[in-house]
Formats: sequence, structure tokens, C-alpha cells
Amino acid sequence: MYGNISAMAREHDITIQDVTLFFLPVKTRIPLKFGPEVTTHVTCARTCIKVADKEGQVAEGWGETPLSVVWVWPSSLSYEERHDVLRNFTRLLVSKWRLFSEYGHPMELGHIFQRDILPDVLKEFNVSRTESEPMPWLAALVCCSLFDLALHDAYGNIHDIPSFETYTSIFMNHDLSWYYTDEYNTVFRGMYPEDFFVNPVPSSMPAWHLIGGTDLLDESEATGDDPDDGYPIFLPDWIRTDGLKCLKVKLIGNDESWDYRRLVSVGRIALAQDVEWLTADFNCMVKDPAYVNEIFDRLIIEYPRIAAMILYVEQPFPYDLEKHQIDVHSVSARKPLFMDESAHDWTHVALGRKLGWSGVALKTCKTMTGALLSLCWAKAHGMTLMVQDLTNPMLAIIPHVLLAAYAGTIMGVETNSMQFYPDASIPESTVHPELYRRINGCINLKSITGSGFGYRLDEIKRILPDPELA
Repeated sequence: MYGNISAMAREHDITIQDVTLFFLPVKTRIPLKFGPEVTTHVTCARTCIKVADKEGQVAEGWGETPLSVVWVWPSSLSYEERHDVLRNFTRLLVSKWRLFSEYGHPMELGHIFQRDILPDVLKEFNVSRTESEPMPWLAALVCCSLFDLALHDAYGNIHDIPSFETYTSIFMNHDLSWYYTDEYNTVFRGMYPEDFFVNPVPSSMPAWHLIGGTDLLDESEATGDDPDDGYPIFLPDWIRTDGLKCLKVKLIGNDESWDYRRLVSVGRIALAQDVEWLTADFNCMVKDPAYVNEIFDRLIIEYPRIAAMILYVEQPFPYDLEKHQIDVHSVSARKPLFMDESAHDWTHVALGRKLGWSGVALKTCKTMTGALLSLCWAKAHGMTLMVQDLTNPMLAIIPHVLLAAYAGTIMGVETNSMQFYPDASIPESTVHPELYRRINGCINLKSITGSGFGYRLDEIKRILPDPELA
């Protein structure tokens, strides 16, 4: 028995009966640059979890996450080496979830698995490997997230209700105080995730477009090898085609001159195309707040209109927050400063707030359970939210945009799989056409209907590969 989940067990509780894993390879149409590395392909890990309740009713739930190697594991190891490690760890988790026989709500089951099981699994896995560099915790969370997502989907399906309507006192055995340490018992006693959701939930949201470090800004940068596949290549064409109003600029964080010029170049195009908002993502490469401050202080003097368009700044500093406890108040005094890679869970959000971070970028790839706990803690302590993409295609985009809709973000949601591998989601886009295409700068969630996460899987004509052996 873990964590006394069943002390207040209810008829709604579920347990896992079986787990199946699939790997779906995806190639990018154009390279995607993360910090110092460039990605040209990725594996989407998809799982189906079969659950049962105490009355013997059964249901299935599905979860999917891109195993984004360079995002979860910056390293000098080769991409393929890290890619294989992530795939092997995901296979290993199949057996661990199959053996997890507790009954409970997905929030409770996911919380206990991450707290009491996943750390030991990662430790044993790293000991068993001969490589000198251990797989990091962020990578373990991403590999775990698809199973956690599937559990949340299955719970909604077995009760024939949308999953986001189950985060209430009616379904959960424990209020939020059960999940946090004792110092927060008073804050969260008698409260549930639904108490922190927005109402009404929007059916349409502004979409943020990602500008990677190798993306082409205009025709002068054409290489001659650019794809001719009917999708835009240059930034102004993307803005006009999709009606974009929000642009996220990937920077490199170790070349102040390059980063400044990139912000100015994108800003000029944004002004000419009537874009409203920008954000800057330094991808964990900055070591000193002065680096960011100097860029924005110079920008506000030389290009005040571009400076005013920057809505927030994302994760300039190393993602290992406990190791790199940098005081960032000077940055957040200039612009809202959002944690992303550093926000592994709510405890890291709490530490970040003490160090001066003012917002949190939630991601479903760090588990829905963890994202919801970070959401509630952040809102209870006055922090602003954003929901960031992991270039989620296919099924992965659906719980991602649902989280953004229910969370209430500073501005819309990041969604960019239609830029880097739009054809990967063709089967899903026939059922959810306005979710995989940005129209007038927005995505539309109205097609997400039914129980669980509203995937409408029975309507999606996708042929899956053979299941992975685990």
C-alpha cells in the first residue's frame, strides 16, 4: 500500500489491468534547433492502458508524448545514443506500471508512482547502464508522462465523463493538501484542482508560433534545399497564412550579439505584419542574469516597440534549479520570467518563486498529474501560467491544449507541430481539423468531445505499428 490512497476508497476508483506501448517515428520537414542541437527526427511514444473499477467494469485510456531527446537531455552524447536510452527506459516502465496494483483516482496513482516508484526505477536503470552519463530526471518524467496521461484518459472513459471534470471532491479520495508537504496543509485543505480552473473554459485560444534557431526569416535566407511541400517556409508567409499574432523566438543563450540581432530581426517582421506579442526562450543556456538584462535594456532604448511586444521570458538559466540557485529578481523586474525545464514539479516551482521566477510554463510531457499540482500551487501563490508545447503531434496535442484551456494562461497556448511535421497528424486532423491548423491566429477546441480527453479515437483512421515488447 502506497501513501494510504485507499483510506477513503470510493466506488469510482480504478486499477491497472494491462499496458501496451507503441513507438511512432516522425521526421521533421525542416530542422528544429534546441539550444546548441538540431533535431531532424523524433519518436512519439504512445500507450494504451486498460483499467477496471471495483465492479468489474473495464475501459481503455491512451497517452502519447514525443521523446524529445535534446530537450530532456542536453549532452555531448550522440543523439542516437540518448534516443535509444529513452526508448529502453520507456519499455521498462511498461512492466512497472503493469505491476502497480493500487486502486485510486489518476491524480493519486500518478502522484504515488512518481514519488515512490519512478525515482528507484531511474536509479536502478542508470546503475545497469555502462555509459558514464546518467539519464536525467526530466527525461524520466517525459518517458513516464504517456502512461500517466493514459490513466487520466481511462478514468474519464470508464465513468463516461471528460477527464477534466473528474478533478473534484466527487471523484478524488483526497483534497489537495494530501499532495503537498505539511507547510501547505492550510492553503490547500478542502480544495481540489477544479477550484483553480478558469470558468468558462475557452473553446478557442491564440496560438504561439515557434521560430527555431535555424528557421528562415525571409527569402534572403533561402538555401535551395528548402522543402517544396505546400507549407510556408519563411516567417512572413507563416504569419499571413495562419493569421499569427504570437511569436516565440528561440535564442541560443551563449552569444549575446546573435540573440540580440535575432530578436530585432524577428521584431521588425512582427511589426510589419501586425503581430501583437513576442516571447524569448533562451533554452537554459544563460549563466548570469546580466546577459538577459543587457539584451532587454539595450532593446528598450534602441527598439522600444519591439521591447514592449515581449510578453514574457522563458527559462534562460540551467534547468537543474537545485544545483544552480541563481537569484533572478533582476530579470523578472524587467519582464515576467517563466520556468519551463526547471519546473519538474511543484517543489521546484516553490523554489523558483523564492529565487524570483514569476511564472510557470506547464507541460503535459512532465505528466498531467505533475502539471496539475504545479498549476494549483502556482495559482495559489500568485504566479502566472503558460502551457508550452513539446512539438506535440497526433494525440499528444489534445491533453496539451485542454490543460491550457482549463489553466487560464497569460496568452493562449504554444502549438507548433503543424510547422515541423504537419503530415504526421493527418489522420487526427480529419477529426479535429481546427486543432491541427491555426486559423486567424487561433486553434479551436470544439471538436474535442466525449469522455476522457475527447480524442474520438474510433473516428481516427490510424494504423499503429506492432506493440513494443516489454
